[in-house]
Amino acid sequence: MTNPHQAGAEPETPAQELETLLARAAEAAPRWAALTPRARAAALAAVADVLDASTGHLVQVAAEETGLGEARLSGEIRRTTGQLRMYGEYAATGAPFGVTIDHADPTAVPPRPELRRYQVPLGPVEVFAGGNFPFAFSVAGTDTASALAAGCPVLVKAHPGHPRTSADTAALVHEALAGAGAPPGTFALFTGRDAGVTVLRDRRVKAAAFTGSVRGGRALFDIAASRPTPIPFHGELGSVNPVVVTPGALAERRAEIASGFAGSLTLGTGQFCTKPGILLLPRDPDAVEAIADEVRSAAAAPMLSPQIAEGLRRRLSEVAGARQTRTLVEPAVTTDGDGRPQARPGLFLVPTVAEFLQDAENLLEECFGPTAVIVQYDTVDEPAQLLDRLEGSLTVTFHTARDGQNAAALGALAEKARAKAGRVLFNSWPTGVAVTRAQHHGGPYPASTSAHTSVGPHAIERFLRPVAYQDAPPELLPPALREDNPLGLVRSVDGTTEQP
Repeated sequence: MTNPHQAGAEPETPAQELETLLARAAEAAPRWAALTPRARAAALAAVADVLDASTGHLVQVAAEETGLGEARLSGEIRRTTGQLRMYGEYAATGAPFGVTIDHADPTAVPPRPELRRYQVPLGPVEVFAGGNFPFAFSVAGTDTASALAAGCPVLVKAHPGHPRTSADTAALVHEALAGAGAPPGTFALFTGRDAGVTVLRDRRVKAAAFTGSVRGGRALFDIAASRPTPIPFHGELGSVNPVVVTPGALAERRAEIASGFAGSLTLGTGQFCTKPGILLLPRDPDAVEAIADEVRSAAAAPMLSPQIAEGLRRRLSEVAGARQTRTLVEPAVTTDGDGRPQARPGLFLVPTVAEFLQDAENLLEECFGPTAVIVQYDTVDEPAQLLDRLEGSLTVTFHTARDGQNAAALGALAEKARAKAGRVLFNSWPTGVAVTRAQHHGGPYPASTSAHTSVGPHAIERFLRPVAYQDAPPELLPPALREDNPLGLVRSVDGTTEQP
């Protein structure tokens, strides 16, 4: 089936309808925030239940629009509903709200007043849905789930790559939230690039979250920062996710590394934000050829949209045109019999780190698709030179010898990786982002525009701000800060953690 992007421009939600959605979100904000965290968790669980029950229909629609397979899409729906439940359950404990009570101490020098602190919802949040995950980073994805769990209404700007999937998902979210008692305006979907900017500039919107390109994300970030009242903009942008293979690791498991790298590179047609784009490999012609053979054996696969395909064509031309690169596996962007864009995996080689650094500005830019660059090195200090030039990355990965060879050199490299990335991996591959409390999906700019994670329940913290009450009369305290803890939240009292 032809990708719907080819049918015409993205439709714009009319201005009057957009105003209605914004007004309703503003009206809903204090009412949604006033619900207990457990009530909001129940509403998120209701959304998860209705999405699970509609998996068959949603998978069919998304498969037609994106070209992604049934197994991938059904698994992504399970991830999405798991996020909704996990974030709600975590919020229900009170942990994201950081309730902290320090009782007065008149004997302290100077005397200490009573202080009670917690975090409150920011207000309506705009979510720019991602294109590469039609469920997990889209209408009911991680940004929406975390904002709702925080107590913020959500206005989702649909991604044009899967409009019917977005509309059908949004209808289910509306149904579930209404049935769970959420106030009208708690959630809304709209479309259009101009509409997205209009909402971002609106004074009633208090934060935004984005998954997409560096160019688009930076433009929106600048708009958010230049408003008369600037707002937080949590953007996940671009990343090259370098992988460093040590000599000991290559000697131990050459075939495993070759197949693992090729599999990670081509997973999802290379359209994952954590795709490994640079492989730092000890000089070994046989290893290079083994990896090239693995990549050659991978078939062409669908791309999510003509826009992504065109961006890949541009980057392939820039990388191939660099004087330092040699093509090992010729990539190609074509169309299938239904007119859908598809990509054949490609692989480039740069013989030395020094040559790579001669065109680092070009070669360190993300190439979104199933293409990567192998960079050969001769001494253990050379990968450090490349990492020094690396901008922010979502991940840096190391493949190490099991016998601990080069441990000292790796320690220094790991320190560099910590400064450059949000997640440092060992002996695995960066594609695949587990949704757990310890996960961090972000990194220094341009990987993201904030220090927060966009995956895992700590993502809730993006949409909260702290408020402290000093010497407040008990009857004027919000329920979360009352002495008897009526909401049953985990909290810190005089430095001791109390469980409900």
